[in-house]
Order: sequence, then C-alpha cells, then structure tokens
Amino acid sequence: MNNSSCTPPDKELFEHTVLPILYILVFPVGVVLNVWGMKSLLHNWKKSQGIYVLAVNLGLADMLYLLTLPFLITYYFKGSDWIFGEAFCKITRFCFKVNLYCSIGFLTCISVYRYLAIVYPLKTLGTLTVTNSAVISAMVWILVSAQSVPDVFFPKHSESKTNQCYDTTEWDKVKDYLPYSLSVTFIGFCIPYGIILGCYGHVTLVLCRSNTITKDVKQRILKLLVLLILYFSLCFAPYHVFKNLNLYSRVLIKEGTCPPWNSGVFIAHQASRGLVSLNSALNPLVYFHVNEDMGTKFRQLMQGSRQISRRLFQSKSSSMPVTQTDRCTHLLCALQ
Repeated sequence: MNNSSCTPPDKELFEHTVLPILYILVFPVGVVLNVWGMKSLLHNWKKSQGIYVLAVNLGLADMLYLLTLPFLITYYFKGSDWIFGEAFCKITRFCFKVNLYCSIGFLTCISVYRYLAIVYPLKTLGTLTVTNSAVISAMVWILVSAQSVPDVFFPKHSESKTNQCYDTTEWDKVKDYLPYSLSVTFIGFCIPYGIILGCYGHVTLVLCRSNTITKDVKQRILKLLVLLILYFSLCFAPYHVFKNLNLYSRVLIKEGTCPPWNSGVFIAHQASRGLVSLNSALNPLVYFHVNEDMGTKFRQLMQGSRQISRRLFQSKSSSMPVTQTDRCTHLLCALQ
C-alpha cells in the first residue's frame, strides 16, 4: 500500500476541541494548586526536610509548563495555526519536555527518599539533608535539560499551509527523530519507572513485616505508593507508548507503507497527550503526602466546602413552598 492510499486521520476532534478544552481546565487548577503547594512548603521552610526541596522543584517544573498553556490553547483553537514565531514554538515544546522528564525525575527521587528512610533508616540518618537534596535537584535539572536540548534542533515549525508547531518534528525528519525519541523514552521514563516499582515493591514487603511502624504512617506511605504507580501507569506510560508507535507509523507511511493501525494509534496518541498534560495538575497531590500539615489543611478545606454545600441545599429545601400533600403529611405525623 502506498502513501497516497493511506487515509489521513481526523484531527479535528482531538487537536482542535478536546486538547484545548483540557488545557483550559488544567491551567487554572494547576496554577492554583502548585502555587498553594509551594507556598505551604516554603512557609514551613525552617523545619523542612530534604524531600521538601524535591517537592518545590517539582512545582517549579509544573509552573514552567503551565505558563505555556495559554499559547497552546490559542494555537489549537485557531486550527493549528501558530502565530507566535518559530523560536517561541521551540521554547514551548522544550518547556513541555523539561516539565515531563523533570516531573518523572523528581517523583523518582521522592520515591527513593521514601524507600531509604523506611528500609534503611539508620544508614541514611543525616544524609537526606536539604543541601544534598538541592544538589540532587540541580543534577536533575541539568540532566533533563541536556536530554531535551537535541529536540530543539529538529524542525518544529512549518509554514507550508498553516503555521504549524509540531510536538515532535516535521515529516521529512521523522525517521531521524524516532531513534532519539526511543532513547529518551528508555532513559527518561523506563529506567525511572523501573526504579519506582523496585523501591515500592521492597517498601511494601517491609511495611507488611514491620511491627514498629504505626498504622497511620503505613497507610500514608501506601497511599503515596498507589498514587505514584497509578500516576505513571495512566499519565506517563500511554503517552510514551503511543507517541513512539505514532512516529513509527509516520516512518512507514514516509516509506510508502500504510499500516492498518495508523488511525487507531493516532487517536490513542492524541488521547495520551491529553492524559500527560494532567501531570501538572495532579503533581500537587504528592505535596499532601510529603507535607502532612498541608494534607490536613486540604482535608479540612474539603470538609468545610461539603458543609457549606449541605447548608445551602438545606436552606433552599426549607425555603421551598409547602404543597397540600406536604401539609397532609405533616398533619399525619403530628397526629401520630
């Protein structure tokens, strides 16, 4: 099957409707939660632990990406017409890559910190300091930036029909881009995911066998474990799988072969792009497990919101006019 017989997938639903709407939802939620989370962590900086430094850097990585969302929202609502120039196109895509892999890197570091503090508490006593965490954070930023820099040298901007801003690269360079994408997937996602699974697998065994750790601490640690595993499985894994499959499909089409799964992979890739964008809004959930005071305040806020909603509902119910049937019912109750 040649290239001309390969029906192009429909981009309208996902790229011009679902993605911008999702970005509109992610932007305010992500900004508010990340600012609140970092403010709470910095407010308790004097009694902070090394893990707080990692959480603050996780928030900074999220803010780096969230600030580019208004430009992407404009881009997709305008029908994939990029009006902000080629340089800013590359900056926007670079910020996404840095946010994605810094998020994975800092979540992995937080997992390793938890692992060492639980499994080897005496050996690591005094080593998981704020200074060491700051050095580790700087290393994560440097390594992720170095890993993301080659992406900038691939063409991102096309002016053939519309001013497009590719999240990967243009068709002519897709064959060269695929090996780079696979290497980044292995180094930036597969290795950290394996580390997290190994750490929390061992942590689970230790918690189940331990009689010295309280039930509340066990529950908090296991909640973070489940959260991160689901987080990686739902947000990060589909994106990397379907992004590389979509690139491979484009390589085959470029060579004159149209794979039968092309449209399905394209749709799955677009859906996974929406899921991975949620990481900036979901990362603050990690703060609630890192900072116990913040988690308590958040639960109190949610309880207060539910109480206010309940009172408003009750006040509306009491202010409704009483029907004849209601009067009869009240009268019967009074006579009983």
